[in-house]
Amino acid sequence: MTAQTAQQGDLVTVIGLEVHVQLETDTKIFCGCSTEPSDEPNDNVCPVCLGLPGALPVVNEGAVEAAVKIGKAIDADIPEETRFHRKNYYYPDLPKNFQITQYDEPICQDGTLEIAVEGERRTVAIERAHLEEDPGSLQHVGGGGGIDSAEYTLVDYNRAGTPLMEIVTAPDFRSPSEVRAFLAELEEVLEYLGVFDAERDGSLRIDANLSIIPENEIDGDDTDAIGMDALEAANRTEVKNISSHKGAEKALAYEETRQKNAIQRGRAVEQETRHWDESRGITVSMRSKEEEKDYRYFEEADLPPLRVSGWKDEIAIPELPAARRERFQAEYGLSEEAASKLTSTKQVADFYEDVAGEFDPDLAATWVADNLLGELNYRDIEITAIEGRLEEIKRLVELVADDEITAKNARETVLRSMLDDGRMPDEVVKEDGLGKTGEDEVKQAVVEAIDENPDAVGDYESGDDGAINFLVGQVMQKTGGSADPGDVNQLLRRELEG
Repeated sequence: MTAQTAQQGDLVTVIGLEVHVQLETDTKIFCGCSTEPSDEPNDNVCPVCLGLPGALPVVNEGAVEAAVKIGKAIDADIPEETRFHRKNYYYPDLPKNFQITQYDEPICQDGTLEIAVEGERRTVAIERAHLEEDPGSLQHVGGGGGIDSAEYTLVDYNRAGTPLMEIVTAPDFRSPSEVRAFLAELEEVLEYLGVFDAERDGSLRIDANLSIIPENEIDGDDTDAIGMDALEAANRTEVKNISSHKGAEKALAYEETRQKNAIQRGRAVEQETRHWDESRGITVSMRSKEEEKDYRYFEEADLPPLRVSGWKDEIAIPELPAARRERFQAEYGLSEEAASKLTSTKQVADFYEDVAGEFDPDLAATWVADNLLGELNYRDIEITAIEGRLEEIKRLVELVADDEITAKNARETVLRSMLDDGRMPDEVVKEDGLGKTGEDEVKQAVVEAIDENPDAVGDYESGDDGAINFLVGQVMQKTGGSADPGDVNQLLRRELEG
C-alpha cells in the first residue's frame, strides 16, 4: 500500500496489528457451554473449558464456517487442511496453562483488505487469520481498578473457550489514523458477514506492535519497502488492552510520541509488552516481550486435522460494504459520502434499499442517512434498537413523498416524537395538527403577512431580496408551520410582483 509517513525528524513509524474477534456462535469453540453473557461469574463453564483432566475438545462447526466466511471476505487462501496447536504460557485466566490455537497452518493465509484514508484507497496485507479459544477475563478490584494498581484480581471463566479469530496484519501502517481506518472497515466487513456482534463487551480487542525506524534504513524512497533487517533490528513494543477504533488511535499516538521522544534523547526503546490505560491515556509497562520460541508450540493431540475441502465452496458470503458502496453510487446516483453513510452497517443499507425501492432514491437517502441516522446518533442509539419500527419510518417518508406533511415538520416534530414518545407517525400528525394547510388558507396567510408588514414589503420592493425570508416566516407562523416554505416563497413573490 502507499502509506503516509509519520515522521518526526528522520523517524518512520511502523505498526502491525493482531485483532482478536469473538465469533458469534451459540456455544463455545470446543464444548457445548453457552457464549451468552452471564451476570454470574463462572456460570457458563464445564470440564472442557475449565481444562480439567480427561476432558476432550470437539470443534464447533459454526466457528469454522465463520472463519471460512472471513477468509473469503479478505480474499485469503484457505487450505484444504489445517491443524490446531497448543500455545503454552501461564496466565490466571487460562486454566489449562495452554491455549488451543493455530500455529504454522492457519485456516486463512495471505489475505488483503482495502481501506480509505483521507480519500485515498490503500491495501493492507493480512498475513494470517486463525481460530483459537478466548481465555477467561480478569476483574481488577481496588486501587483505582488498573492492572498496575489493583488491590487484588478476580477471575471469571465464563469467557474461556469463546471462539476467537485472530487476524494478523503485515506491518503496513505508518500512522495511528491508518489503524483506525482499517479497524472501522474490518468491523463493517465482520458485521456484514453476520459473524460478529459489536455490541458485546470485549468482542473486538486489539494488540498493536509499534516500532520506530530511522528513515535511512528504508529501502529507497518508499516507506513501504522497509527491509526485514531493519524491522528485526528495531525494538518494538506490543500495546495490549485496546478495545475500540478510537482507543487504538489514541494508544498508538501516545506510544509513537513516547518512543520518538526516547530515541531523540538518546535512550533505548525497550522491547516489551505495555498496557493501554484508557482512563489515564497512557501506556504502562507490563512485562518483557515474549518471543515465538517462548510459547513452545506443539500440535494439539486431542484434535485431528481440520479439513474444509469441498464444504468451503458451499459457504456463501453476502455483498460486502465496499462493493455495496460502489453499487449505491452507480445504481442510485449517490455521492461517495452518502453511500458510505448508507452502508455503515448492513441493517442501514438494507433499510435504505427498502425505502429507495418505493420512493425517490435521493429522498430515501436524505431520510435514512441524514434525518434518521442523525437523530439516532444524537440519542446514541443503533438502528438495530428500532428494527421493529422501520415500517413506521417508511410511513413517515410516505407522508412527505405524498405531500401530506412538510419535510420540516416531519423531521423536527414527527420523527422526534416517534423516537422520544413511541407514537405512530399518523398519530403525531393528527394530534399535533401537522397536516399541510390548504392552498386557500395559505393564500389568505400570505395576504395578511403582506398587509401587516409594510416595512418588509418596502425593503423587498427596494431590492432587498432577503426581506422575503422574514415574510415567509410570518406566513409559517400563521399556518402553524404546516405550509411548505418553498410554496410560500413563490406565492409571496407572485403576490408582491403583482
